[in-house]
Amino acid sequence: MDQPLFRVLVASSEHLEFAPLICSEMESSALARGTGIAKRAPAYLQQKMLEGKAVIAFTDQGEWAGFCYIETWSHGQYVANSGLIVAPAFRKSGLATAIKRRIFDLSRSTYPEAKIFGLTTGRAVMKINSELGYEPVTYSELTNDEAFWAGCKSCVNYPILQEKGQKNCLCTAMLYDPAEKAVPLPAATAKRRPLLGFLQHHWLHLRARALRWLLMTLPTSPKPV
Repeated sequence: MDQPLFRVLVASSEHLEFAPLICSEMESSALARGTGIAKRAPAYLQQKMLEGKAVIAFTDQGEWAGFCYIETWSHGQYVANSGLIVAPAFRKSGLATAIKRRIFDLSRSTYPEAKIFGLTTGRAVMKINSELGYEPVTYSELTNDEAFWAGCKSCVNYPILQEKGQKNCLCTAMLYDPAEKAVPLPAATAKRRPLLGFLQHHWLHLRARALRWLLMTLPTSPKPV
C-alpha cells in the first residue's frame, strides 16, 4: 500500500471546524497511553489558528491528519510546541516528524530569540526533538510561569508533579536554546542558502580582482634620493 501524501500548513480561519475533532483525538490518545496531554477546549485551538500559531496537516484527499500549536510563556522568552497529534490512521507514516519540523520553523521565525521547550512521555517525540536540536534538561531550566504549570492540572499525572514540588514528573523536559548553538535556518531560508553562498563567493572573487587591478595601475612612488 502506498504511503499517503500530506500537506502541512499554517492553520487559519479556514480550519476552525476541525478543532472539536482535534480535541477529541488528543483526549483519546492520552487515555490510550495512560498519560496526559493537558486538555484544551476547541475554542482555545481555534484562537491559535486565528493567530497563525498552529499547523495542521491533511492528506492529498483533504482528510484531516494531524495538528500542533504554539504557546508562549514568560513574555515570549519561552515557546512550547504543544498538543502534537496525528490521526490514528496516519501514525508511523513520518507525518509527526513533518509536523514537528513545520511548527519548529514557525516558532523560530515568529520568536527567533525564544527558548523552545517541551514536556513529553513519548519516545517518538523525544527522538524528533533530539533531531531538531533539543536537549534533555531539568524542570528548573523551563519557564517558571505559573500559567504554564497550571495547564498540567488536567493531566492524569498532575498529583505526581505536585508531590515532586514541580521539580519532576513522568514527562521528560527537553529544551532548544538558540543562544547556545548554531541555529539551523528555517526551511525556506535554508533552500536559498546555496545561492546566497555562491553570490557571496563570486562577489569576494570580483572584489579581489578589482583590488589587484587597481594596485597595478597606480603610479609607483619615487624612490628616496
